[in-house]
Amino acid sequence: MKDLSLSELSAGLSAGDFSSVELTQYFLDRIKQYDDDLNAYITVTDDQALAAAKSADEQIASGEAGPLTGIPIAYKDLFCTDGVRTSCASKMLDNFIAPYNATVVEKLTAAGMPMLGKTNMDEFAMGSSNENSYYGACKNPWDLERVPGGSSGGSAVAVSAQLAPVSLGTDTGGSIRQPASLTGISGIKPTYGRVSRFGMIAYASSLDQGGVFGKSAADCALVLQGMAGFDPKDSTSIEIDVPDFSAGLNDSLKGVKIGLPKEFFGEGLDSAIADVIDSAIQEYKKLGAEIVEISLPNTHLAIPSYYVIAPAEASSNLSRFDGVRYGYRCEDPKDLTDMYMRTRGEGFGTEVKRRIMTGTYALSAGYYDAYYLKAQKVRRLISNDFKAAFEQVDVIMGPVSPETAFKIGAKTDDPISMYLADIYTLSLNLAGLPGMSVPAGMANNLPVGLQIIGQSFDEAKILNIAYQYQQVTDWHKQAPTAFAEGK
Repeated sequence: MKDLSLSELSAGLSAGDFSSVELTQYFLDRIKQYDDDLNAYITVTDDQALAAAKSADEQIASGEAGPLTGIPIAYKDLFCTDGVRTSCASKMLDNFIAPYNATVVEKLTAAGMPMLGKTNMDEFAMGSSNENSYYGACKNPWDLERVPGGSSGGSAVAVSAQLAPVSLGTDTGGSIRQPASLTGISGIKPTYGRVSRFGMIAYASSLDQGGVFGKSAADCALVLQGMAGFDPKDSTSIEIDVPDFSAGLNDSLKGVKIGLPKEFFGEGLDSAIADVIDSAIQEYKKLGAEIVEISLPNTHLAIPSYYVIAPAEASSNLSRFDGVRYGYRCEDPKDLTDMYMRTRGEGFGTEVKRRIMTGTYALSAGYYDAYYLKAQKVRRLISNDFKAAFEQVDVIMGPVSPETAFKIGAKTDDPISMYLADIYTLSLNLAGLPGMSVPAGMANNLPVGLQIIGQSFDEAKILNIAYQYQQVTDWHKQAPTAFAEGK
């Protein structure tokens, strides 16, 4: 069952080949068998999952099932889940039980998807390696000594190691695309505003967006269909029609113009990754696509711009975690100030503190114009670069990461080096555009993802382009050997 696509799982459930209870128990058994090695899950919700699966079986028997009914799912541990711990992988929220569901969880639960559990992540989504977790680092199933990427590493590993057929993550600066690339699966970050952020604990409110990890573009399309749409509870949600993301998957690519930004293929890119991306581009040529060289001249400004804007927003968003209303509180505070200082000092990890301090400095009197305001102006330049590029091409392609998965601990003492790994992904979030990573090959015996970037609200085109590539290649069908041999 672990090798079946979502469509095949749905067909099997409808035909009675297996029940949702059997399917859910199967994945729960795999979690029990393998997750001690991987650390992909923070919380596993066995009883809740099986109860939901039983309800899904009743729905299927009554003939009222949809395409997702009965298929289990895992959620990154920053999506609020009613009655279940939502920790953000932080000591600060280790004891927080969410009193409601995030909108996307509510939608997918209503669609009949049992929740297997909550997945590991970088604390408050701050990181590119999933090492910044209160619950310990998550391991890459292709090599347990390497990182899976972050911040949505647990969600990516759950799908890559086949401990869940599909999962949700979030992407603030590449946190879906980068772990998807490093673990050899498909992952899509929708346009900012396409998916509700209500009930998704915020890191940087103008950048965060929920998205999907799946085996293939077709799987991602089905789940995105179930979670997208306007939400009046989210002021950043856009009121725009949601197309049928699966309807155009088989559209021909003849005449489609693919832009290759020269800035994505220069110094710093591993030559083995460049070769993988070039091979993928050659496949697109065979499919009838036209390749156009383009320029995104302000790409080099994405990292400094992002690492002013995101920490500034984090500084504001995380001010609520003060020990007063919920979450961790220090023991025996002397007074209110002592409680604030010790609670935040003890409750937050190193990287979160670093970003809060950076953001607070950038927003402080005398520095706001020099840093935050200037970063926002640069953000507009980056967005304008994409607008100009899309006047020439339909989509943009390139690598997701300049390197394959690195060893756990290799960059722990060098945060700047860690930040530089996001060079190809950050600009997309600054511009609010949709993007996707699809498996494109192997370099250094590790997976490499191809990044596909589309125009605003053009997820259907990205999914079509990814799907067509997956019809002529089988990289998305590869699984890490150590976890593919189990039952």
